[in-house]
Amino acid sequence: MSAASILIADDDRAIRTVLSQALTRAGHDVRTTGSGKTLWQWVDRGDGDLVITDVVMPDANGLDIIPRIRQQRPGLRVIVMSAQNTLLTAVKATERGAFEYLAKPFDLKKLVETVERALETPDDSADSKTLPAEAGGEADTLPLIGRSPAMQEIYRVLARLMGTDLTVVIFGESGTGKELIARALHDYGKRKEGPFVALNMAAIPRELIESELFGHEKGAFTGAVQRSAGRFEQAKGGTLFLDEIGDMPLEAQTRLLRVLQEGEYTTVGGRQPIKADVRIIAATHRDLRQMVKAGQFREDLFYRLNVVPIRIPPLRERSEDIPELARHFFALAQKDGLPPKTLDSEAVAYLKNYPWPGNVRELENLVRRLGALYNQEVIDREIIEQELNEMPSVESESTPQDESLSQAVERHLKHYFAAHEGSLPAAGLHDRILQEVERPLIEVCLSATKGNQIKAAQLLGLNRNTLRKKIRDLDIQVARGVKSGKKRLRGNAQRGAPSSRRRK
Repeated sequence: MSAASILIADDDRAIRTVLSQALTRAGHDVRTTGSGKTLWQWVDRGDGDLVITDVVMPDANGLDIIPRIRQQRPGLRVIVMSAQNTLLTAVKATERGAFEYLAKPFDLKKLVETVERALETPDDSADSKTLPAEAGGEADTLPLIGRSPAMQEIYRVLARLMGTDLTVVIFGESGTGKELIARALHDYGKRKEGPFVALNMAAIPRELIESELFGHEKGAFTGAVQRSAGRFEQAKGGTLFLDEIGDMPLEAQTRLLRVLQEGEYTTVGGRQPIKADVRIIAATHRDLRQMVKAGQFREDLFYRLNVVPIRIPPLRERSEDIPELARHFFALAQKDGLPPKTLDSEAVAYLKNYPWPGNVRELENLVRRLGALYNQEVIDREIIEQELNEMPSVESESTPQDESLSQAVERHLKHYFAAHEGSLPAAGLHDRILQEVERPLIEVCLSATKGNQIKAAQLLGLNRNTLRKKIRDLDIQVARGVKSGKKRLRGNAQRGAPSSRRRK
């Protein structure tokens, strides 16, 4: 790479000095200024091969300069730096044509690498395309909260995706805010004028998922007394968010794969193909790669969905965001009529060291509880400890040694209802829970009998044909060659196991 002329605008002298030294060592000619006006004068007279600009300067906003640069000199790349580390800043920088957005404090090595990439990458229509108009709302109305490095990386990726229809899979533990990420992609994307439709796979009975997704015709099955539109039809022109995609049964996975491959679908009981005009965003707390290896998730569907993966870190990995999140939730509680509250320094320190098994959702519930139950305006550590100790998490709760099976089932059902608060299905909960219990029960019995379905059926008190039907309906994988003693003996003989005749 030959030497390039780089223009830097930042009102912080220390940052200008550090950048100038690093880029000069990399072999470039560097000019710096703390004035947006001076930067524009340089650009206007044709100086510079690359611009690095801060957002907030005394006499200008770096984001406002970018469109002028794009109009005056379309081929001149702009890298934006900002201490206003929010999703909106990243989105605005991308919308206005910035080559890259970097949050302060930035990694110097990464910035130098970004500079080299900007100088090497050819300018084409993809880089200078017009992105969606800026979404409505004030700058202080943030769709996502957090300024940690992990969240900054998510903001950068989201900003890149706003002007596309690429399929996205969001990975993250329960309570990390996967739906918030999906909504941000929709609300600031090219389909924001269309509907945002969400479907939680874990909350729908397996036999109804295809109807929920694709709709059904009158008479398609017992109880289908009229035509019903599915979520694909409801989301036309917008975004379809498939939450807990790992809970989708295999037969529905096959139909979804066809939609992604061919761009059309048919209703249950219908014959006329319907064009699928939606952007698909999926989310899961499961490891889909492991599910593919176990035969529980289609490999071809995984690669169709996993075009752009986004991992949301658990709250324990971004503890520096906790004070800002707590302030945000206290403000929301105050809007709901609860008195104002703040945390003292010891309370904040305790929250940062807490493991947060329930992630951001658990923090929000805690803050609302504090706002409702305590008169103190300043919440101290003692109150925080008391509240968190009274609400033990699933992970930290020990199992009593003398716990009966019915007590264990009751305990896990309580956790299930607590974890799915607000997202429980309107109907079919009995079938959903029955399937959750039935699958592991059958799998454990098959494992105990080494795959022998006759013995497993006897253990379960089921007819063998009934067991076979349940194995098929629940997509339970039975290892080959271990279903009967005869098959095991024949397999051993084929591998050269000594027969009784040989021993004689």
